Amino acid sequence: MTAALRIFFIGGLTSYRALFNWLTPWVLIPTFIVAPLFELLFFAFVGKDAGVGDNVFFLMGACVLAAAIPSLFAMGNTIADERRSQTLGLLLVSPARRLPLFLGRALPVILNGFLVSLVSLVLGALVLRVSLPPTAWLPLVLVIVVSSFSCTGLGLTGAAIGLRVRETATLSNVILGVLIVFGGAYAAVSALPAWMQQVSHLLPLSHGIEAAREIASGVPFADVLWLLRDEALIGLVYAGIGMVLLLFFERESRRHATLELA
Repeated sequence: MTAALRIFFIGGLTSYRALFNWLTPWVLIPTFIVAPLFELLFFAFVGKDAGVGDNVFFLMGACVLAAAIPSLFAMGNTIADERRSQTLGLLLVSPARRLPLFLGRALPVILNGFLVSLVSLVLGALVLRVSLPPTAWLPLVLVIVVSSFSCTGLGLTGAAIGLRVRETATLSNVILGVLIVFGGAYAAVSALPAWMQQVSHLLPLSHGIEAAREIASGVPFADVLWLLRDEALIGLVYAGIGMVLLLFFERESRRHATLELA
């Protein structure tokens, strides 16, 4: 148990630090702060002119969506960077149990997604001059935490697929695009075609974004708990799928000696 906890916490933190071992922290600002903020402003101004929604509508969608950026890309890079540095084989031949090994790497990513989303919420509210009720902030923080967890679960699935594809950044960009279109961040899910609405309910973010908008409009937190429950369950499902795929692709890579050939 002690070894598993050490792998989970210390191993996860060390792996996450290694993602940015050659970067100055200032390089992270354009990716995690500037880009989400300008994306919010673009869709807010265009969307208001098109009559899609008001500032609150776009702020809630954009701040929850911002959690997906580190959740998808950082998790994908847990595989890509190990392969690039030729340490993936050493990692997978280690006797460490796979559950704490990979789930521990997800914990700092959840925190990163939460912080990026929270900063987007605060800065976006200031720039768009959105005034939220004081009682809404704590529920919104909980929504962001659950949404970050859910996106990280999907990111773990993408990381697993990274054992079989050459470029995880491309895969993460595709997944992020799907979340933008289907998640309801910049267009209400109810405005989508019926088949897209069905897909949306199976993906992270849609329930979290809906919960955030309901809270911002003054709906009691107790009335949106079912949305957070569904968001958390979706994250758990994707995390489970990711772990199964990791084990499956690892076994196949051992059988066919293709670990470094993807």
